[in-house]
Amino acid sequence: MKFREGEILYFDKPYRWTSFKVVASIRNQLCHKLNIKKLKVGHAGTLDPLATGVLIICTGRATKRIEELQSHTKEYIASLKLGATTSSYDMEHEVNATFPTEHITRELIEQTLQNFVGEIQQIPPSFSACKIDGQPAYKMARKGQDVQLKAKTLVIDDISLLECNIPDIKIKVVCSKGTYIRALARDIGEALNSGAYLTSLRRTRVGDITVENCINPLDFGEWLDKQVIEEEDIIE
Repeated sequence: MKFREGEILYFDKPYRWTSFKVVASIRNQLCHKLNIKKLKVGHAGTLDPLATGVLIICTGRATKRIEELQSHTKEYIASLKLGATTSSYDMEHEVNATFPTEHITRELIEQTLQNFVGEIQQIPPSFSACKIDGQPAYKMARKGQDVQLKAKTLVIDDISLLECNIPDIKIKVVCSKGTYIRALARDIGEALNSGAYLTSLRRTRVGDITVENCINPLDFGEWLDKQVIEEEDIIE
């Protein structure tokens, strides 16, 4: 392994960890192992704290490939609660409105999901890292400020219904860079003439990398001890 020259590592981000926390943990352990004070480390595609799954981490010169890696197709398994909404479109905030679900059937859900396949316009969540005049939207939203974000064009390659126990459903989504599954949950709820928010999210694939190929960050130290590291990376 040549961490300073550049390596690409794949992690299964734990629940309630921020993507930054994974980066910081990996950087600290690598610096300690290599006996250096600084090492460039970054991630290719943020995952919300309440989400789990594939998080790509780049070190050294491999950080130049972050934009390329972010462009890869992603696959998610998402659980949604129909008939209610939250301000963040997930469980980070409490339910702020409820809606009827009596009219919703499995057939209606399957038909509705297909309307999202292809190129769509999506307004990102107010509680997101999208910037308004250089300021992250979530910081404004947390202060109670009005957040107006513009719709973005993205592509949904496929959506399938995995489980249907109304008001709880589980879907698989294959999509392009920039897709907010929380916002997709919001839009699915509206399309069903109801509401919906995300109750769990797992990123199962980025490009050809699946969660089966990933390391738990808690096991990284043990994994690192087993690696052969090039001598120029180690400073005695």
